[in-house]
Amino acid sequence: MKKQIVKFSTGLVMLLITALSGYAQDLHFSQYFNSPLTTNPANTGFIPDGNFRVGINFRDQWASIPVPYRTMSAYGDFQLFRDKLTYGWVGIGGVILRDVAGSGNLTSTKAYGSIAYHQLLGESSLLSLGFNAGTANKRVDITKLTFGDQWNGKFFDSQMSTSEPITQSSISYFDLQVGMNYAYFPTENLYVNAGFSVQHVNTPRETFYSGNNVVPRRYIGFLNASIKLSDQVIINPGGYYSQQAGTHEVVGGLNAAYNLSGDGEKQVYGGVYYRLSDAAVFLVGYQISNIKMMFSYDVTTSTLSTANSRRGAYEIGIVFSGLYSDRSFNNAKRSTICPSF
Repeated sequence: MKKQIVKFSTGLVMLLITALSGYAQDLHFSQYFNSPLTTNPANTGFIPDGNFRVGINFRDQWASIPVPYRTMSAYGDFQLFRDKLTYGWVGIGGVILRDVAGSGNLTSTKAYGSIAYHQLLGESSLLSLGFNAGTANKRVDITKLTFGDQWNGKFFDSQMSTSEPITQSSISYFDLQVGMNYAYFPTENLYVNAGFSVQHVNTPRETFYSGNNVVPRRYIGFLNASIKLSDQVIINPGGYYSQQAGTHEVVGGLNAAYNLSGDGEKQVYGGVYYRLSDAAVFLVGYQISNIKMMFSYDVTTSTLSTANSRRGAYEIGIVFSGLYSDRSFNNAKRSTICPSF
């Protein structure tokens, strides 16, 4: 049985890595599995080992350039009506995302509210549908930028006038995402989850110029599994695919949890992922009770490693999840659907 499980997980990872090809996108979280609401709104309230969770993510990349790229997010979601709906529940949540990049301090701030419905299909599968909606703002400090027509023969002079047709330095727009998930858990030792989402469904207008540039739709798919090999080891293979305006990102790999305390209260994690044609991602983590902390480092493997002084990116993900303590939620405290120690 264990040999079959190992073959299954290995084949899953290899399929995800080799079946798709393309180029990585700049702005992303390597720990996509620790950023559930930005990956798919149907993940809202989809918490296999709890009823609520809160989390934060921080990513720092291109540290060798004058102004590094930094991305931060904070989110929270919880389940409703698990004490009232026998075969389903509703998820409610929200996420704030902030990104700062480049010499002009191009700053993106986004805030979304999410809702999803989760329906059990028999005793071994679950279907989830969700969407989120919110507002996005982007701004840039024009005074910190110079353009080609500001060359005075010796250097770029930001005090010179420019013919660039910039009409505004800050823009805001409404943004909408939709998604769906499917989970399969035939035994307490095996759990498989696949999802698909579409971001920027309404293709909002986003430009500092007078044109009509719009944000193209972004399509995201993922496939994860959680496999309990023994009372000490659970492995989590998975993959992620994103496509937007002809740009692709493919990530595949796995991490493993090792039970330190016997009851699962203390666990250590280790894993490796590969972002196709871009970087190898190494991950370590530690969990104590309901708090999971993970640190990952991207080692650039593409030709960009020279431009980045062979430095990669580091990322931190922290997630706190738990079960309601109120007696009115006794029905919610049923068995989790994900393998656990």
